[in-house]
Amino acid sequence: LKVTGIDLFSAGEFSGGAGTEDIVLNDALGGVYKRIVLRENRIVGAVLYGDTADGSWYYQLLRDKQNVAEIRDHLMFGQNHLGNTGHQGQSRAVAMADAMEVCGCNGVPKGAIVRAIKEKGLFTLEDVRRHTKASSSCGSCTGLVEQILASTVGGAYQPQAAKTKPLCACTDHTHEEVRKAIREHRLLTISAAMRFLEWRTPNGCASCRPAINYYLICAWPHEAKDDPQSRFINERAHANIQKDGTFSVVPRMFGGVTSPDQLRRIADVADKYKIPTVKVTGAQRIDLLGVKKEDLPGVWRDLDMPSGHAYAKALRTVKTCVGSEWCRFGVQDSTNMGIELERALWRMYAPHKVKMAVSGCPRNCAESGIKDVGVIGVDSGWEIYVAGNGGIKTEVAQFLVKVKTREEVLEYAGAFLQLYREEARYLDRTVHYVRRVGLDHIKKRIVEDADNRKALWARLQYAIEGEPDPWKERAAGKEVREYETLAEPA
Repeated sequence: LKVTGIDLFSAGEFSGGAGTEDIVLNDALGGVYKRIVLRENRIVGAVLYGDTADGSWYYQLLRDKQNVAEIRDHLMFGQNHLGNTGHQGQSRAVAMADAMEVCGCNGVPKGAIVRAIKEKGLFTLEDVRRHTKASSSCGSCTGLVEQILASTVGGAYQPQAAKTKPLCACTDHTHEEVRKAIREHRLLTISAAMRFLEWRTPNGCASCRPAINYYLICAWPHEAKDDPQSRFINERAHANIQKDGTFSVVPRMFGGVTSPDQLRRIADVADKYKIPTVKVTGAQRIDLLGVKKEDLPGVWRDLDMPSGHAYAKALRTVKTCVGSEWCRFGVQDSTNMGIELERALWRMYAPHKVKMAVSGCPRNCAESGIKDVGVIGVDSGWEIYVAGNGGIKTEVAQFLVKVKTREEVLEYAGAFLQLYREEARYLDRTVHYVRRVGLDHIKKRIVEDADNRKALWARLQYAIEGEPDPWKERAAGKEVREYETLAEPA
């Protein structure tokens, strides 16, 4: 139901049963249904459809087995100021017990947030996110975190408007201002950008250096030099670090299609390097988990396959269904369309990871409706959807355009991704970018302006052209010291 955009919450014995009684609100026209199940004046279950804002409060009452007799008449109408109301509603935050959970994604209670604010002198939402992880995942608790911040620090709390949010604490410049300066003044290095923009710190920080590095290589491909030390560990090592310090390697299988020869190589590599886990991923790839860092160049060399971008802020995968080539319901050749897209775009770096999918018919077996770019085959061509997300907070992709040919799919998808590359803030997924600028802006720049669309697609092709294969380079000996282990002291 989340995938279809429906808000739903359920907990406990929401179907009722012996000894229970129900309180029900049913607003068919407004699309809201609420059912609270009580037993001996205590909540034992709840189901909310259409309006789930009070879900966490009901769950807390259920978990604590609180007697609700005194508030029974008002129970259905929820707790005042619940949800993303920001600093405008402090009463709920004040009334919450320290043990009550605020951030369900990361399991952060109110008490942990208050302690961090007081002990570490936090005054902004970003500070709270950095120190507690509250509000740093799906964002649905952001308003409540702001209320707790406002009620704890009082008048010292000044909420920052999203449009004026600085890139990091090293500067007052926004992401957009930094990108504009890089373009207009032809800044080609991180140090040049920091000098021109009068950075407060001489070398920046872990937040701004990766962002500036990306903005430079995006604005000036083949001229600005990529700085590996300004990338995250996964991007420096070109593999995905795991919690035990080993790495995973994901050989690229274009469109999810492989061959007996590739599978034999994968099996031989797993045996040779004693890789403990070989797992099929949800993106139609094979993940080799538990690779020692010093073994990475040998693994890449023996695989002789591009090893994923499963680590990077880049195109991860293009998922496909079998399409009209094999499926009796397929109306378009989704497999080969996906392979074309992936081969055209696999070297593309972006503000964040990019996931794509191509389905051969509206049954949508490749889950195109929850991808950054989703393509769905129909009898008369292809429908293209953008800004979907299947992560912590599922977002349904939005319809962009319908086209007839495979060449148009490549052009429209590429133009959208280049616009995202040029305008999004670093670490914004496409869903956050489109939410900020609006789908109308995207359509005006791509669907309604053919010249601009073709120019965007051409710029992306130019940026990708000649982009090196990092695994092949390192298998051949480049940056060999990155993978050497330090000798044990005598």
